[in-house]
Amino acid sequence: MTELTDKLIADLQSIDTPTVCNALELLIPERRGYGFTTQPLVCTRPELPPMVGIARTAAIRSAHPSHLRGKEAGAMNDGYYAYIDEGPKPSIVIIQDLDDAQRGYGSYWGEVNSNVHKGLGALGVITDGSVRDLPDIADGFQMMADRVGPSHAYVHVVGFGAPISVAGMRVVSGELIHADQHGAVVIPWQVAEQVLDAAKQIAEREAVIISAAQQPGFSIETLRKAWGDAAEVKH
Repeated sequence: MTELTDKLIADLQSIDTPTVCNALELLIPERRGYGFTTQPLVCTRPELPPMVGIARTAAIRSAHPSHLRGKEAGAMNDGYYAYIDEGPKPSIVIIQDLDDAQRGYGSYWGEVNSNVHKGLGALGVITDGSVRDLPDIADGFQMMADRVGPSHAYVHVVGFGAPISVAGMRVVSGELIHADQHGAVVIPWQVAEQVLDAAKQIAEREAVIISAAQQPGFSIETLRKAWGDAAEVKH
């Protein structure tokens, strides 16, 4: 597995998530149709830079109380936070809400959990559940969620570390995630260090077409020429 170095983080933070998706289409064309969010998410802080981190996965429910009590409930809670703390960082917490039609009934995310998770090395959360306490969230902590809601209801963790699916994106613990206001994508480790160069190549090709389109007298003939010129661009 490629190590998540400061340089790799900086490289990937310099481009947005749609650009990462474009680069992956070039690097691994078979990934064109999956590996990214396909359902809308509310991004609570679109002004923040892209998140680049390692997935920590979990599942929650909130519409009904947990069947665990006492020591068992405490062990689940302790085990979850220990899992968040272990392994390489920075991390991004990816949480699937299993309440189906009642998804988002209660929020796991607010002032307390954002600060705790940030302290344990997490950059933010991506969830198909709900979030709350928006003005009081830990500084710099990003939240991308299905909705905003007022209560935590009976929210509780029911499992962690297993593969999950959030907003159409299947995620395995330990995968590399890129996310911003547009959504999120899983970056396969084997191509992570090639993404920025691929993105630059695509940008250079697109610049040829955009420049042509902005010139007076632009027509289908000049567009055809721009397509040809763009195809010749090598990075």
